[in-house]
Amino acid sequence: MEKVNIAADNPEPLWVQTAELLARQVKEGIYPVGRRLPTERELCGRLGISRVTLRKALQHLFEQGQLRSSHGRGWYVSGRPDRDWPNSLESFTETARRKSLVPTSKVLRAEVKQASLDESDEFGVAAGTELFVLDRVRLLDGVPIGVDASRVVLGLAPGIAATDFAHASLLEELAAAGAEPVVAESSIEARGCEADIAGHLGLSPGDPVLVMHQNMVDATGRVVLVSTITYRGDRYRLRTSFVRG
Repeated sequence: MEKVNIAADNPEPLWVQTAELLARQVKEGIYPVGRRLPTERELCGRLGISRVTLRKALQHLFEQGQLRSSHGRGWYVSGRPDRDWPNSLESFTETARRKSLVPTSKVLRAEVKQASLDESDEFGVAAGTELFVLDRVRLLDGVPIGVDASRVVLGLAPGIAATDFAHASLLEELAAAGAEPVVAESSIEARGCEADIAGHLGLSPGDPVLVMHQNMVDATGRVVLVSTITYRGDRYRLRTSFVRG
């Protein structure tokens, strides 16, 4: 196999690029299920990276279920990786990367408005506080998955209104501004699809959808993001766990 150099000038960390490249090669069948990967020394040579970088990428793929390690024998491609949404808090973009898919968005609305009385209660701010409102169709590999309606207190990330959210991650922008969500209180319910959303998802009004409401708080306990996401029921599945006692 020919040498493929990881781009050092790419803003993404080298280990992330490496993990994405290897995941893509697995998906394309270059490394089929059950196949042992080349040795770490070979991979480092082909990709032009250090062993530390490679091992971080391999460990990430191992944690995602895409690789397994055999002591003394190397790394092997495991069975089909997890395709569900996790029960950990990660952004749509992070989930897509984990699945080796390309996330994009069609922005329907991105504007600043004043908080209503109900919204002021949700965020714990005064009525009239400026909110950034962002409505998007979320897509994976060009396929519409859901319609995301999010609100953020503008003062938490003043530059967020100028961001191009066709590709940017709202959670990553909040994290960069020092208001990273760490906990999300969520509820999911089955509904009939509303008429103004149906067309964006290739559905008819009344078709079944899953609606997720989320209130996300940062490490200090303040609400930093409130969202309602309407998912096509046949393109969304949440994996979770329950503990007794």
